[in-house]
Amino acid sequence: MLVLIGILAVLAAVAGGFVLEGGNLLVLLQPAEVLIIVGAAIGIMFAANPAAGLRRILKGVASVFRRSPYHPAFFTSALKLLYELFSIGRRDGMPALENHIEDPDSSPIFANYPEMLRDRAALHFLCDSVRMITMGVAKPGELAHLMDLDMEAQRKERRQPVSALSTLADSLPGLGIVAAVLGVVVTMQALGEAPEEVGRRVAAALVGTFLGILLCYGVVGPLASHLDHRNEERQHFLQCLYSGVHAFARGASPLLAAEFARRSIPVELRPSFADMEITLRREVKLPPIQQPGVPVGAHDDAG
Repeated sequence: MLVLIGILAVLAAVAGGFVLEGGNLLVLLQPAEVLIIVGAAIGIMFAANPAAGLRRILKGVASVFRRSPYHPAFFTSALKLLYELFSIGRRDGMPALENHIEDPDSSPIFANYPEMLRDRAALHFLCDSVRMITMGVAKPGELAHLMDLDMEAQRKERRQPVSALSTLADSLPGLGIVAAVLGVVVTMQALGEAPEEVGRRVAAALVGTFLGILLCYGVVGPLASHLDHRNEERQHFLQCLYSGVHAFARGASPLLAAEFARRSIPVELRPSFADMEITLRREVKLPPIQQPGVPVGAHDDAG
C-alpha cells in the first residue's frame, strides 16, 4: 500500500507543479511517445530475461503492492513452530519428529502455521535441514554449510527480479531520449508549417524525455528498491530458521534454540525474551506422544 501511495504522490506532485506553472495536462498526453518508451521497455524485458525470470518479475512486482507478511507476529509464529518441532524431537525422539517433516501438509503442527505451508521454499528449507538432523548424516558444521548454500541460492533467485527492474530503470531515460530524437526528426520535417504546429511537435518530443526520466526515478526505480527490501525481510526469516535449527543440531534445548532464532530477528521485528517465553508457555500445545509405528494424527482419528 505504501508503494502505491508513494507512486501516486510522485505523479500528483509532478502534475500539480506543472499545472501551477501554467501548463496544460493535455500536452503530456502523447500516445506515440508512450508507445515508443513503454513498448521498447517491454521488448527489453522479454529480450533480457527467460520465461521463468519474467514470471518472477511479475510475481515480485505484484507482491510489493501487498502488505508485507514479515511483521512481528509472523516472527513470533515462526519461533513457536521451531519450539514445537524441537520439543517433540527432544521429548519423543527424532523418529517422532521425522513423521512431521516428511509430510508437513498432513502434520497437525504445521497445520497451525498456514503461512509456512504457503511458502514452499522456506518450508523445504526447514524440513530438509531438520531431516539432516533426524537422519544423523550431517554434523552441525556440515548442516550449517548446507543451509548457507540453500539461503544463497534462494537469495540469488529473488535478486534476479530486482536486477531486471534496476536495469530497466536505467534504460528508461535512454528510451526517453530515443523518443525525443524521433520527435525532433518529425519536427524537422514540419519546419515549413505554422509556428504553432512546430511548437506542438517540439513539445511532444520533450514529453518523451520527461516520461523516460519520470518512469525511471518515480516508478520503476522505487519498485526495484522496495522489492529488494522485501527480499531482505525474507532473508531475515530464513536466517531465523537457520539459527534455530543450527542451535538444535548442536544440542541446544528447545527454548535455547528458539532464543538463538529470536536473536537473529531484526530488532524492530523481534519479540522480547519475556514475550517469547510467555507465548511459548501459553500457546504451544504439543500433540500426544506418538507410539512407534502409529502415523501422525492417528490418535486424533481414533478420538
